[in-house]
Amino acid sequence: MSPTGDTSTDLTLLGVILAALGLTARVVALGVIPGGRRPSTGMAWLLLVLLSPLIGLVAFWFFGSNHVGKSRRRRLSEVNERIRAATAAVPEASTDLRPSVLGVTRLNRTLTSLPVTPGNAVTVLEDYRGSITEMAAAVRAAREYVHVEFYITAWDEVTEPLLDALAEAAERGVEVRLLFDHLGSRGIPGYQDLLTRLDATGIRYHPMLPIEPLRGRFRRPDLRNHRKLLVVDGSVGFTGSQNLTEPGYNKPKNHKVGRAWVELMVRLEGPVVAELDAVFASDWLLESGEPLEVRVRTAPGSADVDAAGVLAQVVPSGPGYDTENNLRMFTSLIYAAERRISLTSPYFVPDESLLYAVTTAAQRGVEVELFVSEESDQFMVGHAQSSYYRALLEAGITVRLYPAPYVLHSKHFTIDDDVAVIGSSNMDLRSFALNYEVSLLMLGEDVVRRMRTVEDHYRSLSRTLTLDEWSRRPARLKYLDNVMRLTAALQ
Repeated sequence: MSPTGDTSTDLTLLGVILAALGLTARVVALGVIPGGRRPSTGMAWLLLVLLSPLIGLVAFWFFGSNHVGKSRRRRLSEVNERIRAATAAVPEASTDLRPSVLGVTRLNRTLTSLPVTPGNAVTVLEDYRGSITEMAAAVRAAREYVHVEFYITAWDEVTEPLLDALAEAAERGVEVRLLFDHLGSRGIPGYQDLLTRLDATGIRYHPMLPIEPLRGRFRRPDLRNHRKLLVVDGSVGFTGSQNLTEPGYNKPKNHKVGRAWVELMVRLEGPVVAELDAVFASDWLLESGEPLEVRVRTAPGSADVDAAGVLAQVVPSGPGYDTENNLRMFTSLIYAAERRISLTSPYFVPDESLLYAVTTAAQRGVEVELFVSEESDQFMVGHAQSSYYRALLEAGITVRLYPAPYVLHSKHFTIDDDVAVIGSSNMDLRSFALNYEVSLLMLGEDVVRRMRTVEDHYRSLSRTLTLDEWSRRPARLKYLDNVMRLTAALQ
C-alpha cells in the first residue's frame, strides 16, 4: 500500500476514534450532568456538551461544580454545629406575626439555626460616604474587637477613614480581623498597595476563597464570598450592599463617564448583631483555621435599644449550604405578599421558582415593582437580565430604570407594610448557587416605612419601562439577550 493510502487509513481511523469519543462523552454527560442541578442548568450544560464535547467538558470541569472541598465543608459543618448548640435554647421571638411570615422565620431557623430576635435598632444608611463615616466612628469606639468582611476591599481616599480607624484600633490593643474576597479585591486597582499597607498595621487579615494553584488552593474560579458586614464588640453591626471602595471602584473608565455605584447599608444594635458575628466566625474559621467564640444573645445588646424594636434575623447562604437559603426565603416572602412588593436588585436573573413567584404575585393582584439600572455595568448579566423584561411586563410588573450612568447596586425588597430584606444577595442564579451571601430579614411597620423612603427616592429618579418601548428593540439585541440568558444558567 502506498504511503498516501496509509495516511488516509490513519486519518479515517482517527476520525472514527474521535467520533466514538464524542459519542461516549455525550452519552456520559446525559447521565451525569443533570444530577443535583436545576433542570434549566442541566439543560444548558448538556446543550454545550452536545454541541461541542471537548469545549463543553473542559468548561464543565472548571465551572460545573460549586463544591468548595472537603476540608472547607468540614469546617463549615463544625461552626454550624456550634451555632446550632448556641441557639438551641433560644425561644421563638414572636408568634403574633401573620402565619405566612412566621412560617418564613421558622424556615430560616431550620436552614441556618439562627432565630428571629426582638429589640433591635436599625438605622438606614443611604449615603455612600456617610456609611463609611458611620463605620469608622463605630470602630473608633471599639474596646474589644472588630470583625470586618467585605467582598471588595480597597484602601483609597474614600475608605481611608475606616481603614485608618481599623489600624488605630489594632494599635491600641483591639483585636481587628479582616476578610476580603481574593479575586474580587484583586480585580480592583491598588490591590498590592492594599496588602502592603495592611502588612504595616496590626490588622489580622485573610483573603477569602484564594486561588493559588502552586499552594494547592484551587477550586471553581468564579466562586465568591460576596458578603458585606462589620461588627464592633458584638454590639454594633453593619450590613448591606456596599463594598469597601470608592463609588467608581477606582477605575478610570468609570470616572470618565461619571459612573458611580448607589448603595444601601444598615447600622444595627441589638441581639441580631451577634448573628452577624456568627457568620463572620464561620468565614474566619474557613480561611484561618482559627475558631472564634459563637455567642447568640437573647436580650438587646445595649441599654439604649428598645426591647420592642425591630424583629430581625440573619440568613447566610452559599456553596456550603445545599438548601439555597436566600432563594427559599425570597420566594416564600413573595408568595406571602398580599398588597405590595417592591424589589431592588442590580442583577435580576431569576430561576424558574423566583420568576413564577413574582409574576404570580402580579397576576393575583399584588402591586409589584422592580428597580434596576438603566445601563448594566456587566455585559453578559445585563443582557441576561433584559431577556426577562417582556415576561415581567406582560405579567403586570412595573419595571423602573434607575438613570445612567449610575449603577443601582443596592439589594433589598419590601413586602406589604411589615417585611423588609436587605443584604449582599442579588436576585440572580449566581447569588443563589455560587456566592456566599448574607441577608437580613427585618419585621415591623416602622422599619418598612424607612425602607419605603429609600424606594420613594429611587422612584423619583427612575423612569418606567413600557412594553411598547421594549417591543421595539432591535432584533440583534433580543438575540444577545437570549444567548446571555442561556449562559447565565451554566452553573
